[in-house]
Amino acid sequence: MKITVANPIYDSVFKFMMEDERIARTVLSALLKKEVLTVEMRRHEHPNVTRDNLSMFRIDFAAKVRESDGSERLILIELQKTWLNTETLRFRRYLAAQYNAEENMLKEEEQRCYAMPMVAVYLLGHRVGDIEEPVVYVNHKAFDYDGREVANCDTDPFINSLTHDSIIVQIPLLHGKINNRLDKVLSVFDQTLVADKNQHVINLDGKLYEDDPDMMHLLHRLGLATMNADLRQEMNDEDEYFSAIEDRDTLLMEAKAKLSDLDAQLSDVNSQLSDANAQLSDVNSQLSDVNSQLSDANAQIRSMAQAMYHNGVSLEVIAQSMNCRIDDLEALLGLS
Repeated sequence: MKITVANPIYDSVFKFMMEDERIARTVLSALLKKEVLTVEMRRHEHPNVTRDNLSMFRIDFAAKVRESDGSERLILIELQKTWLNTETLRFRRYLAAQYNAEENMLKEEEQRCYAMPMVAVYLLGHRVGDIEEPVVYVNHKAFDYDGREVANCDTDPFINSLTHDSIIVQIPLLHGKINNRLDKVLSVFDQTLVADKNQHVINLDGKLYEDDPDMMHLLHRLGLATMNADLRQEMNDEDEYFSAIEDRDTLLMEAKAKLSDLDAQLSDVNSQLSDANAQLSDVNSQLSDVNSQLSDANAQIRSMAQAMYHNGVSLEVIAQSMNCRIDDLEALLGLS
């Protein structure tokens, strides 16, 4: 049985999906590998004005989770989704704003305040380097000088105020394989299941979800999204936006390629100029040697003419022997 649902890679559909509290618990529980007891979508009070609204979508959640020892604690979940390769600086700026937000502080006795433990979740529409795993967990740990792990640091409010765990999902690496609970939840993002002629929808095998009420609820909501005229228009708007982004990036790539060619040509010209300058330097050196030799020859001729003149040889005879004019000989001897 095939089920056709809206593609949650679109920001509008993703927001519509995650606004359902049951679905938010389902998705976050699978990602955290912990039971999410309650979840509340937070206000967006820290927009990053340097970003494009459609290129990076963010939702903040305050969630109460049950730990493996049965205890419960409140955590902050920063869920960020993007289609495009994104500068990590944008993520860092947003996390910095959340660290500084007063609403994310927990007050304890003696008026001490600690930041809520934070987990950053990144749903990426692109790959990260050469990492082949579709989901990567980055957990902070504490060690002593000798490299031994320090116990109980993961529950200390001071340490949790300054560090956070991360979950990175590479959507392009979701290839339809369902081996665990998280694979099943993330399968709705699998872009290999997009309909051939309509990337707004994904075709799923309904038999894989029949025994899972939470997933059937999620699929039902995504099914409703396909019938929502406003959502369909927003998906069209996103397509137009990203088409414009792709056209811009193509022009930028072409311009960079032309600039690279011009740089290569300029480098060749500079190399040729350098060779020409070297050759010119050699010619100047050779001319200098010739001038030096000419100067030595002139000195020798002058010396010979002076010796002949002082020995009584007439100017006419000297000029004839040197094959020069009388005027030039007198100038050479300093007689004129």
